[in-house]
Amino acid sequence: MSATSAERMRAWHGPALLTYGFRPFFLLGALWAALAMVLWVFALSGALDLPTRLDPVSWHAHAFLFGYLGAIIAGFLLTAVPNWTGRLPVVGWSLGALVALWVAGRAAVLVSATLPVWVAPAIDLSFPLALGAVILREIVAGRNWRNLVVLALLGVFALANLTFHVEALRGIHAAQGVGLRLGLSTVIVMIALIGGRIVPSFTRNWLVKRGATALPAPPMQRFDRVTFPCSLAPTASFSA
Repeated sequence: MSATSAERMRAWHGPALLTYGFRPFFLLGALWAALAMVLWVFALSGALDLPTRLDPVSWHAHAFLFGYLGAIIAGFLLTAVPNWTGRLPVVGWSLGALVALWVAGRAAVLVSATLPVWVAPAIDLSFPLALGAVILREIVAGRNWRNLVVLALLGVFALANLTFHVEALRGIHAAQGVGLRLGLSTVIVMIALIGGRIVPSFTRNWLVKRGATALPAPPMQRFDRVTFPCSLAPTASFSA
């Protein structure tokens, strides 16, 4: 898998940034977080009037939850899914198209006051839908059915984004609405699920390479499966 992935990346003669999913999304996500914070501080102080339909606090919440975290989730999934499925990573202009959709979403929400009502939400939601389609294709092609739960969580995250936009268009203070709480709850569940699988796996693999004989139990055994649903209760009450 590593050799074929490396060959595919070497065969790409375009920008090096588009050779693996984490590279553009982690970089642009970090840059967006810094820029969004500066814009929000100026908007909150009254020094800048953002051309968005969202109030400053709601725009700030959306920019970080669905903008920044959306990029980080995409970068992680586009890097992890090839390891889960045994398939080649998405590289080149296909990856660039996903990046362009994410950038377009950030720009559209920022200038949404200058656009027809549903244009900005449609552009913004096109990114998680396209990302979900790519992840679904890879999971089906690799017959990696157990990770469909990750795709389901991505779908809930997109639904939360849609709910946020609908609440904002209805005049509800979206920063305190169901969409934001549902989105944040979904991210917490993603961290618990993926972190519960991957961090112990990395630790175990490292110990195996060092020749250790005393190894931790594989992740997501009976105890983990019992405790994980318990972690859903606080997030369910938070998003209610």
